[in-house]
Amino acid sequence: MHLIARTRSSEDPAVIRLNPLDNVLIARQVLPEGLHLDAEAVTVRQSIPSGHKVASQRVEQGEALRRYGQIIGFASQPIEAGEHVHVHNVEMGDFARDYAFGEDAHSVPAREAFFEGIVRADGRVATRNYVGILTSVNCSATVARAVADHFRRDIHPEALADYPNVDGVVALSHGAGCAVDPSGEALGLLRRTLGGYAVHPNFAAVLIIGLGCETNQIESLMQTQGLTAGAQLRAFTIQGIGGTSKTIAAGIEQVKALLADANQVRREPVSARHLIVGLQCGGSDGYSGITANPALGNAVDRLVAAGGTAILSETPEIYGAEHLLTRRAVSREVGEKLIARIHWWEDYCQRMNAELNNNPSAGNKAGGLTTILEKSLGAVAKAGSSNLVDVYQYAEAVRAKGLVFMDTPGYDPVSATGQVAGGANLIAFTTGRGSAYGCAPAPSIKLATNNRVFEHQEEDMDVNCGGIADGSTSIEERGAYIFEQMLRIASGQRSKSEQHGYGQNEFVPWQIGAVT
Repeated sequence: MHLIARTRSSEDPAVIRLNPLDNVLIARQVLPEGLHLDAEAVTVRQSIPSGHKVASQRVEQGEALRRYGQIIGFASQPIEAGEHVHVHNVEMGDFARDYAFGEDAHSVPAREAFFEGIVRADGRVATRNYVGILTSVNCSATVARAVADHFRRDIHPEALADYPNVDGVVALSHGAGCAVDPSGEALGLLRRTLGGYAVHPNFAAVLIIGLGCETNQIESLMQTQGLTAGAQLRAFTIQGIGGTSKTIAAGIEQVKALLADANQVRREPVSARHLIVGLQCGGSDGYSGITANPALGNAVDRLVAAGGTAILSETPEIYGAEHLLTRRAVSREVGEKLIARIHWWEDYCQRMNAELNNNPSAGNKAGGLTTILEKSLGAVAKAGSSNLVDVYQYAEAVRAKGLVFMDTPGYDPVSATGQVAGGANLIAFTTGRGSAYGCAPAPSIKLATNNRVFEHQEEDMDVNCGGIADGSTSIEERGAYIFEQMLRIASGQRSKSEQHGYGQNEFVPWQIGAVT
């Protein structure tokens, strides 16, 4: 029942066989019609794109198709050996999963690792040092952005010239905060997200700017989230100050008053147990579950052994592979918490007249992924082999050490926003199609799944995992390198997305429920 992502039993250089039980092979390159795969005794019947699947044997209609030794769908028509296996001949279907709660849980030898972190006065550890501006409602977004723009180094380099230890001033605005049930789930979710950002260690100080008449009143926001106004947490409204220009001016003066203290930080060696890494995959392709995701999983195992925390998320993208996580749960209770979130999504999709197999996206399918089952099996490889120690709701504060799961949608900006609200101070993001993404105030590391994307879009990619597919490197080697990159970037080295200024626009709290 284990997910096997590193076994290649085929000796044919043109394809990858991930598990002896599989009836599909993965194309390492474009496979032309008529190519004979000697080691598999299969002749390709039509051109197969790189990263896509070719049948290794005849598959009858209704028979399960297997990759990683796991079910990824069912043949919607007979499929001959050598035929392209994709959306035209594969469909979803129900099948039993053996949850086997805790059966594969195991102990992990501890190891030491360190990075240069920023230790706050209360003992929290940061990987970055920003001043943040949050909005209670969409109506104050323009004002918040205007305040932050005054301190942009690319526009006003003099504004932060005297504060080299401040990474920047960022405004994180959103499209909600009003016209919702004041006691409902939607507002509670937004408040929990804002509350998590307000106390994030990567912010030296935070301003909260509101309009004044919104449903999400700042006073209630702070009360429900246990926030207290003070020198490092300030709040005001446009209506209270007396208009847009006055509020912008007041906000600029507030930030100026905070910068001197924010600049009084220094980095010092701290244990990697202070790292909380959010795991993301976006723009996935047929190589994601073979290269970057298992390499990231190897790095996660190293992080967990060093006492750190990794947050796996995107609940719709573990659907069909959740049994591989429940087997590693430290208790039945933890495993059942995960299954409860799966059932919530099944019910949610039914109520919304949607289906979980709407994911994969068009880009995922172009890259070779056919069903959500296939995508999920590759996605869970990001979690390595570590025990699952707890399950959290969206944007809940993550307290446990080790591998945890947070319930989020599969949409990357929404998912990562929840992880950062929960405390993630670093994001590791794999991509096979070339996602461009950043996540202030937490730096984001981008891992390319294939050589083509890394070479074509190198300005956005931090790590190339494509060599795993062609055998020029290994999962172990790339995993060790990714872990070292985590430590370096947590220590202040700027990631590619930070160099491009990504982060403000990618703050996207999960909006759920009715807007009235």
